[in-house]
Amino acid sequence: MMSKAAGPLPSLFTIATLGSHSALQILKGAKDEGFHTLAVVTPHNERLYKSFAFVDEVIVIPRYGDFPKLESELNRRKLILVPHGSFVAYLSLDEHKRMRTPYFGNKAVLDWEADRMRQREWLTRAGLRMPRQFTKADEIDRPVIVKLYGAHGGKGYLFVKNADDFAARASHLVEQRYIIQEYVLGVPVYIHYFYSPLTGKLEIMSMDRRYESNVDSLGRIPLASQEGWDISPSYVVIGNQPISLRESLLAEAFEMGEAVVRTSRELCPPRGLFGAFCLETIVTPESQFFLMEISARIVAGTNLFIDGSPYSYLNYDEPMSTGRRIAREIKNALLSNSLDLVLDQSSRLRLDAGATPDTAAVAVPGPGVPTN
Repeated sequence: MMSKAAGPLPSLFTIATLGSHSALQILKGAKDEGFHTLAVVTPHNERLYKSFAFVDEVIVIPRYGDFPKLESELNRRKLILVPHGSFVAYLSLDEHKRMRTPYFGNKAVLDWEADRMRQREWLTRAGLRMPRQFTKADEIDRPVIVKLYGAHGGKGYLFVKNADDFAARASHLVEQRYIIQEYVLGVPVYIHYFYSPLTGKLEIMSMDRRYESNVDSLGRIPLASQEGWDISPSYVVIGNQPISLRESLLAEAFEMGEAVVRTSRELCPPRGLFGAFCLETIVTPESQFFLMEISARIVAGTNLFIDGSPYSYLNYDEPMSTGRRIAREIKNALLSNSLDLVLDQSSRLRLDAGATPDTAAVAVPGPGVPTN
């Protein structure tokens, strides 16, 4: 087994996040790495988060949109926020970016993640294969999927057969922001990555596919039996399933992650994207990857792998979820006096004279070890 990090430093710090999405994984990983943990929750899920021993502290707010009001309280502590999809879903982009609480990751990528047209530019500039996108409904000449903006787990997505079908079924979207994307037939594969700014190394952490209701259920019913049903496919995500790629496809999956990180430094200089992110792909029968979108943060599909995945096991001889990998990165940054490298530039947290690592503190072995 790899040795643990020496030194008491992490216990001086709190890892905090909103009690939703992948919070349990994030906080469990933080506790495993020796941090104090804090969940900010609503009354609805207060009892749930208090039931877990690795959650040291719970703060209750009326609704997640009130989270920025806690900023002054949070900033009085040595505390680092770890974002996830609920930050995107419940806070406006401006609120998200205005907060100055120490934040793992680079907020500059939020502008590119939140706008589907800018996402497409990012992925295209990275040289990745993408489905055709239609800017006008009357140009639709093949099946498409209409996607709303934002992190809403597939809610509101529509499968549309052609231009006439769009006119008949999608008129209610006129007041919303959406894209019209070619429907690519294949297997959806969500690839979870972690890029370390401390080492400059990329890791494939895990992979999943989503179970979407009711489109996946409809796929189990013969077409002839569906005749006469007035059912529209729904793409609301209700869960996730683990998946592994044929090893012959792994090299391309890894190169796609590298290309996304490399291009992000051109779009959001100088540091670009770092930490956890996910590429949503469709793999066709010809074994071609089509890139559908990017999530520039931890995704809920990683919750399958709280005890690690086949891919993380190849790099670590201990359970390593993406949530724990984030905490490991923060710990190694603290122990190597490199905290600025893993926090957004808006962050104000600094180590004071009484919290510097002692000489016994060493970085944890594995892909996350700083090179200095």
